[in-house]
Amino acid sequence: MSEAENQINNMMPTNLTGRLRNTSLPKTSALLPLFEAVVNSIHATEDAKLAMEDAHINIEILRKPKQERLNFDNHQEGSVSIEDIIGFKITDNGVGFNDENMRSFKTLDTDYKAEKGGRGIGRLLWLKAFKKVLVNSVFITGNQENHLRTFEFNSLNGVSDEKDEVLEKSENSTTTVHLDGFISIYRNSAPKRVDLIAERVFEHCLWYFIREGGAPNISIFDEDNNVKLDDVYKNHMHTYADNDTIAIKNHTFELTHVKLHSLSKRNHSISFCADNRLVFEENITGKVPGLYEHIEDEKGDFIYTCYISSPFLNRTVRAERTGFDIPENTPSQSDELWESSEVGLLDIKEKVISKVSEYLKEYLSGNLELSKKRLYDFVSNTAPRYRPILSRIPTDQLNVDPKSSNKELDLFCHKHLYNLENEMLEEGHQIKDLSPSYDLENYRTRLQEYLDKVADIKKSDLASYVSHRKVIIDLFEKAIQKNPNGEYVCEALIHKLIYPMQTDSNSILSIGEGNLWLIDEQLAFHDYLASDKTINSYTITDSNDRRRPDIASLLTFDQPTLFAEESRPPLASIVVIEIKRPMRDDVKSGKGHDPIKQALGYLQKIRSGHVMTNTGRPIPNAKEIPGFCYVLADLTQDMDDSCRHMDLTHSADKLSYFGYHETYKSYIEVISFDGLLDKAKKRNRAFFDKLGIPAT
Repeated sequence: MSEAENQINNMMPTNLTGRLRNTSLPKTSALLPLFEAVVNSIHATEDAKLAMEDAHINIEILRKPKQERLNFDNHQEGSVSIEDIIGFKITDNGVGFNDENMRSFKTLDTDYKAEKGGRGIGRLLWLKAFKKVLVNSVFITGNQENHLRTFEFNSLNGVSDEKDEVLEKSENSTTTVHLDGFISIYRNSAPKRVDLIAERVFEHCLWYFIREGGAPNISIFDEDNNVKLDDVYKNHMHTYADNDTIAIKNHTFELTHVKLHSLSKRNHSISFCADNRLVFEENITGKVPGLYEHIEDEKGDFIYTCYISSPFLNRTVRAERTGFDIPENTPSQSDELWESSEVGLLDIKEKVISKVSEYLKEYLSGNLELSKKRLYDFVSNTAPRYRPILSRIPTDQLNVDPKSSNKELDLFCHKHLYNLENEMLEEGHQIKDLSPSYDLENYRTRLQEYLDKVADIKKSDLASYVSHRKVIIDLFEKAIQKNPNGEYVCEALIHKLIYPMQTDSNSILSIGEGNLWLIDEQLAFHDYLASDKTINSYTITDSNDRRRPDIASLLTFDQPTLFAEESRPPLASIVVIEIKRPMRDDVKSGKGHDPIKQALGYLQKIRSGHVMTNTGRPIPNAKEIPGFCYVLADLTQDMDDSCRHMDLTHSADKLSYFGYHETYKSYIEVISFDGLLDKAKKRNRAFFDKLGIPAT
């Protein structure tokens, strides 16, 4: 045995299992072992000094035999199932596993091919995703002998069953690496279709296609399909690549601007590369002002990507090529452990995105105008609450996709409003804490700027509330209309719009929870309110009646003197609101179905107990407490008859009735749903007009 053979046989480390355990391969990178094998084949064809048109790499996708697998999942008649992938065979006509390459293969973390970006770890990734690797390689020695070397590589034995024999007849160099036994966690995360796998390989190896000299002829196939990466390249490339350079501190970065056809299912991205291989991509759609989905030049739509390479990235890439050992942000310059020449990923991204903006400037100007128009139209017509803050958002941050939904624009604007509110709070504390020695004129300037910002944000809050009212009015208008089945909604839906059911004011945190303003603005002010609760559960009366008014409330006016002078009239009022289903026509005047009679009955039952404030203090002369009864119901013929029976007055617009009933000591108002809607719109019209919201 030769000395070289002895060295080869003795160089594989024994603790391969432990080394594999410490090697990372995310399941999202399931095809990375295949990529490593393909790049190894590209390097092998380069080492063989082949012209790229004479270099060939064939990738065969191996699948389970069809008789071993029945497709019961999501089966549809006429559909064709794609069998699971069990392995790949990568065959090239490169230099092969000669003694030197075999010695390198057996040396973990070798620097044998460091100049090509080799890290001596690619074969470990093979064993992370595959049970074993079978190698068959024909190579030519220095004395022109043809050799055939075969071996198996697995996690248990490392290199085993190695054979090296001299071939009697001359053959061309060829090597097949068989990645066998695709482990399920990776197999299930990898695409199955030939065309998708071809696209992934192309994206990973794109650098070799756009570099000077090009790439070998690479084909990917299974029993039914064959895809050539040259065709993928032609289908994807929009124009030739452009090169650029940036400098960050003491480091130089090469940029390759690439335009791909918009048929590519990709996002605009920047792609970090190391040792001529793709490490990771980052989506920059929306991060460059005006860069949204597809952009176009004189040749049509295209997708943009920028490939970034540098000796700095080569030096800092992780062994598995899944990332870089670079901090996201540059530490503070006061950090003595930080070298001033080092950079963070954020430094690189910011400089690259700035360069990308410059490169794409002529293609993005139209998008920027559409973006601005879309945002301002949204604010003007849908969300005027944000109008006061638009001028406070930096122009370069007014960056939205013109095709954004209203929801996406609302989230975008709200984020900026939130940031401004935080800034306002911080500035308020800073101004408050200024020392007495601070320059008075500067203080006045800062204070005025702060007050201007506060004013804009408060305007936004008011606009938000008014916009909310418009939404409620629109919902109410829709709720009183017939549904597609020709039916009207039940009163519960309308009730919920006005106030949450099965609640009282002790369980509601804010008067903003309800929309009592739809009926009357003053109804929002009460000491106690109950919605769809039995009278005996009220905290303002000890009545044991179990009837359930839709809404009832108590308002006290002058509590300091309310209990001091019993001779004074009771300074309180009780409100009862009764809601009926739109167009309900079973009203019987003076009977149980008469909503006016119901409301007055509830009023009497509340008065019949010992009425008290919400804090438990009694209200004298409870039976004399004025009542206000509101009935919400469409003015059908029966409802008209009931109103006339109670001697109520028809309003001028014929949309409601009103009057005072001396016996019940109660004001009564019967409001049709159309009348309620009309009055709510009129009361809020001035606000809507001010904000540019259409009232109808």
